[in-house]
Amino acid sequence: MSKEVKTLYVAEGEDGVRVDRFFKRRWPHINHVQLNKLLRSGQVRVDGSRAKADTRLVAGQTVRVPPLPDAPTEDQQKRERAELSPQEIRYAKSLVLYEDEDVIAINKPSGLAVQGGTKTKNHIDRLLSAWGEGLERPRLVHRLDRDTSGVLLLGKSPSAAARLAGAFAKRKAYKTYWALVAGTPDPKEGVIDVPLIKKGFNDREIVMPADPKEPGAEAAETEYVTISRAAHRLAWMALRPHTGRTHQLRAHMQAIGHCILGDPKYSDDLSRPLSEGLGLQLHHRRIELPHPSHGTLIVEAPLDPVIAAGFERYGFDEHEASPEPFRKVQKSSKRY
Repeated sequence: MSKEVKTLYVAEGEDGVRVDRFFKRRWPHINHVQLNKLLRSGQVRVDGSRAKADTRLVAGQTVRVPPLPDAPTEDQQKRERAELSPQEIRYAKSLVLYEDEDVIAINKPSGLAVQGGTKTKNHIDRLLSAWGEGLERPRLVHRLDRDTSGVLLLGKSPSAAARLAGAFAKRKAYKTYWALVAGTPDPKEGVIDVPLIKKGFNDREIVMPADPKEPGAEAAETEYVTISRAAHRLAWMALRPHTGRTHQLRAHMQAIGHCILGDPKYSDDLSRPLSEGLGLQLHHRRIELPHPSHGTLIVEAPLDPVIAAGFERYGFDEHEASPEPFRKVQKSSKRY
């Protein structure tokens, strides 16, 4: 590990870049968990002040960079590559929904983490070695919760990854999640505009509604549409996050009294009996965003077995849904 503390200046071309992207571009071997530890402990500072992962930088600002773990050597990378068995390589390739010269889209299964941590040894980031190391290794450009299934995009080159990440940062990536929730929201469509704040740490961390003026509170907005209902017991929803907060969809649906089924962390007395025997009923169904090289990229993910079990139990047919349910939402829809 380098013991040197560095002070770097934000270049003009980095104006508006998030702190986590700033680090990922320079030190791609530093994972999400490692960076978050440095941020929480105040070791990363912008113009002398504590920073968060989503803090946006301004050209000319200074960034304090604490001592960081060394990047793995070529021999270490080869050893890590060799750790993937032929079965694991086949499994990683079997997840691919779409691939071209710039992009790989995979259908992340429920229960598989995107990145590793102290207690997480098997994760998507490790499986990316199936495509090679160095410049051949795909790069993550966004994340999904461990138990959320669905579309996950990877950039096949640094430039493609940067363009994809830029689309997310500029809110040009239109994501559609499917969820089964307790009860039936009234009205059927609307916008949840509820600031959120993190409480606790690590496995005990939870996201809660907050007063906008509360220190640490972050603006969060989710659009929703009801696709179908099972009487008045539960609903099949399409959810579109306009912001990218931790556990945003799960916390927002709990905040309006319609918890996502199968969620052990964000549940209530209404959702628990309906969730019996089910995993998290949240699936990233579709994404639409500018392709890194040309035109528009649209990818859809078929249902994961975990959410398919919920659809089967409550009699929903995935073919009933419009590919783009939000185009019919009126701007006058209710805002929470």
